[in-house]
Amino acid sequence: MADTPPRTAQPTARPDRAVALTRTPADAFARASVSAESPAHDADLIVIGGGPAGCAAARTASGVGMRTILIEPDALCRNLYRIPALNNVLGGWTDGPALADAVTAELRSTDLCRLELGREVSGVHAHDEHITVTLDTGARLTAPHVVVATGVGPLQPHDVGWITAPDTRPLPPLWRATARDAEARTLLVLGGDRPIGTFLRARPDTDTRLLVAYPESDAYKIEEIRDDPRVTLLPTARLTLSVSVSGRATADILSGDGGRRTVTADAAYLSIGNAPTAPPGDLVRGADGYCPPGEQHPRVIVAGDLRAARFQRIMTALGSGSEAALRAYYATRDLSAGR
Repeated sequence: MADTPPRTAQPTARPDRAVALTRTPADAFARASVSAESPAHDADLIVIGGGPAGCAAARTASGVGMRTILIEPDALCRNLYRIPALNNVLGGWTDGPALADAVTAELRSTDLCRLELGREVSGVHAHDEHITVTLDTGARLTAPHVVVATGVGPLQPHDVGWITAPDTRPLPPLWRATARDAEARTLLVLGGDRPIGTFLRARPDTDTRLLVAYPESDAYKIEEIRDDPRVTLLPTARLTLSVSVSGRATADILSGDGGRRTVTADAAYLSIGNAPTAPPGDLVRGADGYCPPGEQHPRVIVAGDLRAARFQRIMTALGSGSEAALRAYYATRDLSAGR
């Protein structure tokens, strides 16, 4: 196929070296650096973020012969492990942990991908000829390009105007609730974002009761849960929340028509959306905090959920990460050829 990038030629083993069968991925990474197009750098591509987009970028880049370093402060696919039910992913995957296991195993066995897990990125700096990524350890890594796929994190009550809540410890998003957290309990859910539907589909037989308080702007999102008998919908103009030391939640709710009511629940969870979590440094952020791909330095490629709120889905993240890696691949070849 004309649009399929050719693999970078791999160095052949010398006949007097009888260790070919015991070589590790680290060995392959080191060997590739001898003939790589950018031997002066630590890698041909640095990927920041180990979610679906970052993993797809690293796998695609390695597949076309690029030495790749993937940096992730937690575990690979950490959020996928918390999604109990999938219904929009190709390949027959019906739950997040199974998909995450497959992706993680593939990345760990990919010769040209070096994993830097448990590391935070404290800075991304773009230069004319390369990118420098600084880790929380003070170490600096360089490559011709970087893919930033750090995704988003849950919004908190103080991030939205319709909730008044004490400035205490952050509330967890609903998708972090375990079976033990939910079974036979009443949960107050702030916001009507779509993970509520995923939560209910994954637990068809649970007797959890959800009190969903949501603003008018979320009205279109709650259609899929409207008829679930476990859900009580609470259209909300203003909500004042208090949480006891034991975690029990009380909410005073003012509805759009001026009505007032008070509800109590065993615990409070969030479903009010997410905010981008871009690392510090040379990334261009829009007014909403997201990083528009077309406005970045040519050597900085943004992928996955960090691009915008509109396409935050697993499948779009996978495709975006793969495309980002190929952008770096073609750009590197063009630069090295003097074009």
